[in-house]
Amino acid sequence: MQDAPPITATTEAPTKSGGFPPFDQTWFPSQIFWLVIAMVMLFVVMWRFAGPRIKGTLSERRDLIHKEIETAQENKRKAEAATVAYETPLFEARERAKAMNNEYRDKAAADVKKAEVAADASAEKATTEAEARLAKVRAEAKAHIVDAAKDATIEIVSRLTGERISDADAAAAVRSAQGG
Repeated sequence: MQDAPPITATTEAPTKSGGFPPFDQTWFPSQIFWLVIAMVMLFVVMWRFAGPRIKGTLSERRDLIHKEIETAQENKRKAEAATVAYETPLFEARERAKAMNNEYRDKAAADVKKAEVAADASAEKATTEAEARLAKVRAEAKAHIVDAAKDATIEIVSRLTGERISDADAAAAVRSAQGG
């Protein structure tokens, strides 16, 4: 084994002349040279490789966006045409339904009017018949009242005077009491 150099511990940094190398003015010309070389190479790479790829990607995206917009506009036109095709028969059906509804409403109103006329005629006929029956019943009741009054007159005279009067005399007395 070889002898290792002795290790010494010091707190001092080795001293170099010029300080921090990037700030050392003696290195500026070579740094500027390599900076120019690196920038030229970066420019060539961007100009020859990255630039055309970016330009191609942007062009593809622009074309795709234009195609999608055209497709969307075509779909919108188709949707509007389909909406018109859908709504036209629907509107026509709605109008036919309204016309049928009005027709049935008018027909029902006419039927109701006919029923009212028939009911009024029937009620008028029933009223006339009832009045005729009522007149007949009144006449019969009057006749019965006259007969009852005549019988009562005969009975009253017979009780009061003890004499029996004739039916004709009793009828005359009842007519005179009625005012006629």
